[in-house]
Amino acid sequence: MSTAPAVPEDVFVTGYGIFTGHGFGEEALRDGVFAGRAAFRPVDRFDTGSFRGRYAAAHGPDGPPLPGTDRDPRRTPGQREALVACGRAALDMAGLTGPRAADVLIGTQGDHRGVTAFWSGEHGRPGVDVAESLPAALPDLVAGDLGLAGRRMAFVNACVASANALLHGARLIRAGLADTVLCAGAYLVEQEFFAKFDSGRAFATDGRVRPFSAERTGLLLGDGVAALVLESGTRVRARDAEPLGRVSGWGMASDAYHVCQPHPEGEGLAAAMAGALAAARIGPEDIGYVNAHGTGTRINDTAETRALHRAFGAAAPRVPVSSTKSTTGHMLEGSGAVEAVVGLYALRHNLLPPTAGYGTPDPECDLDWIPNEPREADVRRVLTTNAAFGGVNTAIVLERP
Repeated sequence: MSTAPAVPEDVFVTGYGIFTGHGFGEEALRDGVFAGRAAFRPVDRFDTGSFRGRYAAAHGPDGPPLPGTDRDPRRTPGQREALVACGRAALDMAGLTGPRAADVLIGTQGDHRGVTAFWSGEHGRPGVDVAESLPAALPDLVAGDLGLAGRRMAFVNACVASANALLHGARLIRAGLADTVLCAGAYLVEQEFFAKFDSGRAFATDGRVRPFSAERTGLLLGDGVAALVLESGTRVRARDAEPLGRVSGWGMASDAYHVCQPHPEGEGLAAAMAGALAAARIGPEDIGYVNAHGTGTRINDTAETRALHRAFGAAAPRVPVSSTKSTTGHMLEGSGAVEAVVGLYALRHNLLPPTAGYGTPDPECDLDWIPNEPREADVRRVLTTNAAFGGVNTAIVLERP
């Protein structure tokens, strides 16, 4: 029977892999997100003729293929392939090879290409598995593909799903219930969710996402898959591993205000941020950068600005903040994991990613948004935030090891 450690375990990140509309790996992350280059392009994965929207940050067939897959312009890699590629990259970076005991926690709503194929009568098409539409199937399949034996869990609470996977993995390690956890999240642009957001008139009308700017007109979707290896301090020291960052605090909160709108004063998100700072035993002045949820919608960005003021108080105007969804689009369940990797990259390279497309300041969004150009800075701690329908909110503090 497992017992809690006498002293709570430290939680370290020892490896990660990432895939966005910019491509796979750190080089694509640097040349896209950290250069402020938006990945939006006309969608060619399905017919958008019946939709108002046409654009997404979806990786195109002209880009380099995912490791382990063939370049084939006739098909898009599925979530399983992307998760395995990112998971393998994370394990390799961590120096973990071969079959091993590790939990696999993934934020996903499942690969809805299978559902679309089923209803269109194409469910027998090669490369499309209806079973992968089930969220719970993906952790099991990915764990098997990677040779990992342990807990296998799916988190499905929308845009905080992979952030919750990370938090749950960190809690397991902190409590001494696990020493190695692969946490991941995935969303790849597909027709079903594209249609839902389009029908809700949520998409930016100008084909660009401009968070916190007065010109913002809405969000756009984007590919987003990432995996992170979390390990306990005991495990890291035992194998003399080099940690990339430490998960030092986290917070979760629900404001239960509206089924799809945030509380206008950002109460839930502010509570999550305050909880994360308290758990990390630091103050707002100790945060060197915030990666905001920043969807580019008028309601979200205003509420998030107010949440940052509530959580940071007098320190709020001095803290650099940006929304990298201005380059990647909204990656739904994959957002938390991808943006955690963005935060780690910022820590490792002392480089802050910009809010791309920023134009005229909005008086209601009055913080330092790192407009349009990356910024060099000596950063020791970052905070990454996410929010989702139903009023659920998360915040994670990452710091240098």
